[in-house]
Parts: sequence; structure tokens; C-alpha cells
Amino acid sequence: MPRKKKIEQPMTTAQQLGSIIKSARQIMRKDKGLSGDLDRLPILTWVMFLKFLDDLEQLRETEAVLEGKVFQPAIEPPYCWRDWAAVEGGITGEELIAFINQEQAILPDGSEGPGLFAYLKNLQGANGGDRRDVIATVFKGLQNRMLNGYLLRDVIDKINAIHFNSSDEMHTLSRLYETMLREMRDAAGDSGEFYTPRPVVRFMVEVTDPKLGEAILDPACGTGGFLVEAMSHLAQQCHTVEDRETLQNASLYGGEAKPLPYLLVQMNLLLHGLEYPRIDPGNSLRFPLREIGDRDRVDLILTNPPFGGEEERGILGNFPEEMQTAETALLFLQLIMRKLKRPGQGSENGGRAAVVVPNGTLFADGIAARIKAEMLKNYNLHTIVRLPEGVFAPYTDIPANLLFFDRSGPTEDIWFYQVPPPEGRKKYTKTKPMEYAEFDACLAWWSQREQNANAWKVSAADVLKYDDAGKLVSANLDIKNPNSLEALEHRPPEELIADMLEKERRVMGIMEEIQTALGARP
Repeated sequence: MPRKKKIEQPMTTAQQLGSIIKSARQIMRKDKGLSGDLDRLPILTWVMFLKFLDDLEQLRETEAVLEGKVFQPAIEPPYCWRDWAAVEGGITGEELIAFINQEQAILPDGSEGPGLFAYLKNLQGANGGDRRDVIATVFKGLQNRMLNGYLLRDVIDKINAIHFNSSDEMHTLSRLYETMLREMRDAAGDSGEFYTPRPVVRFMVEVTDPKLGEAILDPACGTGGFLVEAMSHLAQQCHTVEDRETLQNASLYGGEAKPLPYLLVQMNLLLHGLEYPRIDPGNSLRFPLREIGDRDRVDLILTNPPFGGEEERGILGNFPEEMQTAETALLFLQLIMRKLKRPGQGSENGGRAAVVVPNGTLFADGIAARIKAEMLKNYNLHTIVRLPEGVFAPYTDIPANLLFFDRSGPTEDIWFYQVPPPEGRKKYTKTKPMEYAEFDACLAWWSQREQNANAWKVSAADVLKYDDAGKLVSANLDIKNPNSLEALEHRPPEELIADMLEKERRVMGIMEEIQTALGARP
């Protein structure tokens, strides 16, 4: 009996992308011009950036034609994707590498002119900026490190098979980003750059509740997780054309100094519908604090600044002499405080912030203590959410903390909330990461605060310790949950006995009340 011929189903976009990643890895390992993963990733990203951009432009062009408007492409022929990459049997080999890399080259249409990267780096927008400025800034920090034009053509042909022109495909590309970001994290983790897990990002956005019309900043935005989540939150508040213009033009701002994350954040925001991402490609710490005025301040800062890294001496001069430190996280804390709007300057209670910091920031003395003292005296540090170990696994097991503060006035009391690990586990791992549902109890507590097994309150006055001369000694915010076993282990015996006696007295009092009530019955 003849065997039935298997009918092959067309590949889904997700399968195509998976195939691209796998093939591209194999192809790029053969190219002797590439030394490591960080060399390989930019190739996938800039090639997909141009393909995605071309699909986006074709979509916008169709919309313009239907509306009877003139469409101005960001990239002119013969440099747009459809002119050189999408052409079957198009340029390849040394001709392709020359077209991409050289300052002057023979173009796909036979004319002579700037090479692809040279052209893209010199694009200029009109009327204060548009997508052309985004493209130019992205490519100013990039180089094509692939030397084999035939292997590069294979990558291009595979990516050309994907058409990013539907919401489903956009979502698939977002998932592809997650794959690339994980690879990036593996390479970047040693420098203190830990990309924030999505459940943590979502929680921070949820409780700070960005409002349409507010200016929202991430000064160390990486690949844009906070900005994308904030954009999604704001999009639900858009009901008119004016609302959408506000979201597009006066809501989201970022800073990212490294070329590869800068490219990814631009593409990530474009992918999610932001027409002109306002991302500063410079070091956010490069401006002297004293020069930051009211017009530079924002309503909300959401960020996870790099920790463990060190800044150059030239950067330190931008900070007060008694607050100068090479620790990047502490410099960012000062910047964040300075960048929040003051009360009455377009914000009734002043700006607010949600910041990820490691445990070391909470208990560190010296300059760190002075920075924390300034925060407690001049800002309202109302909440610290303590995360369990492993949230940033596998990059570090150091527990992280979420600081929530605003500029409404000095701190009186600090609420702490300890997010416990899942039942039966001590910490999160790479294969069993944190889920958003594990913030449910904290979200329920957030608006109706009471002390419980996971929540406790501390007076700011008890945190700041001074010597007899009035000099600051410490500002320790590493305060353990008083209900935890760890806290009980460190309490002196006399304190434990007194606490047990007090609880026993309360129990006896309740028993006496019950006995009296029973005796009073007829």
C-alpha cells in the first residue's frame, strides 16, 4: 500500500523567527569576522530593524494614499530594504559588503554614492526631529562586523521572508526580542546590568499609575521595558486624537548610552507604536546636578539603574563634593531625586519615583548614608518592597529592593513589604522565575495598609543615627521583617521573653472576657 504523502503546513511567523535565529547562529559562527555573542547580536538587530522599518513604512504609505496625503519615506531609494535586500538574486558577496560598509560605493541601481551605513548615519529629520533622526542615531553607534557577504545574504533572505505588518506578527517579534535580550543579559550581567524581569516592571508601573499628560522618564532605560509598560498603561487612557498626540509627543523619555541596547529600545518602542522615541544616546549622568532646573524635571521616574559598576572621574565632578562616589547606583539615586518635579511646579505633590536597588544600597554607610539621609529629609520615602532571592537569576542572587518615594515632603514613616518566595521554595531560579501573580497580596495591601506577617512600618527618625556632635553615623534601611524567623534569631533573649509574656497576657485577657460573657448569660 503506497505511503501517503505528508502535506507540509506553512510555517507560522513564530516558527520562521525561530528558524531564523537558529540558522543565523549557525551561519554567523562560520564568519571569522565575529568573535562572540555581542558581535553576532547587532547583525540580527540591525538587519531586522531595517526590515521592520520597511514594513512599517509601506503600511504608513498605504494609509497616506487612502487618506489622500503625500507620504515622505524616512529612507529614500535605493537604500530602503525593498530596493536592495528584498530583491530576489540581489547583491551578495563582496559587492554586498562594499555597499554596506564603504563610505562611497556602487549602489544596487548602478549609480555611485554613499554606502548604506554612511547614508543612514547622516539622515536628518525636519521640524525638530522625526524617524530619520532615530535611524541616524541608531546607526552612528553600529558597525557591520560580518565580513562574508554570502553568509550575510543568507541572513537577509531569511529575514526577508517575515512580514511585520500585523499585530500578531508584532507580538511574535516582541517574543523574539525576549530571546535576544536573554542572550544580551548573559553577556552583560558581569557589568551590573541586570535587565528587569517583566513582573517587576509591571508591578512598579501598576502602583505608580502613570497618568496621560505626565512626563515619564527612565534615565537608564536599557531596552525599554519600563517605557513600553508605561506606554501600554497610558494607551488605555487615550480616547481622542489629542490624547494620542499627547502620548506620542509628550509622555515618554529615556536615556541609554550603549549602542546595542539603544538600538533595541528604539526598535522596541517603534514596534509598540511610538512614532518618534525620545531616547537620549548619552550618559544620563553627564550633566551637573546644579544645572538641572524645573523645565528639566519630570512627573514620574521608573528605572533599574546599573549597580556594581563604576563611573569615570569626569562624571563625578557633576555631583556635590561630599556626595561623589564611583558607585553608579548611588549617582543615579541623586540624579533621580534632582529630576523629580517640585510641588507647585506643575505637580501638586511633586514628582514620584520607583527605583530598583540592591541590598547594599540599603545598609551602606559613608556617602551612601548621606544620600539616604537627604532622601529621608527632603523626600517622602513611603514604601520599600523587599524582593526574595533569585528574582534576577541567573545573573545574581543578591536580593533586590524597590524604593518608592516622592517630593511631597520629608519622610515620617517608611512602610516595608516583604514579598515571600513561593511556598515550598527558598528562592526563584532561571527555570522557575517570578510570576506577576506573586505580587497579588502586595497589590491588595498597597491601598489599604495594615501591618501583617509581610508588612511593617518604621519611623524615619529611628533610621537616622547621629553621634554626640550631631554628625550622621548611619542611615540603615536594611530592616528585617520583625515577623520573620531571621529577625527572631537576632533578637536578644530578654526581648523575646518580654514579647512572649505580653502575648500570654493578651491571651489571658481574651479568655477572661469570654468567661465573663459566658457567666453573664441568663
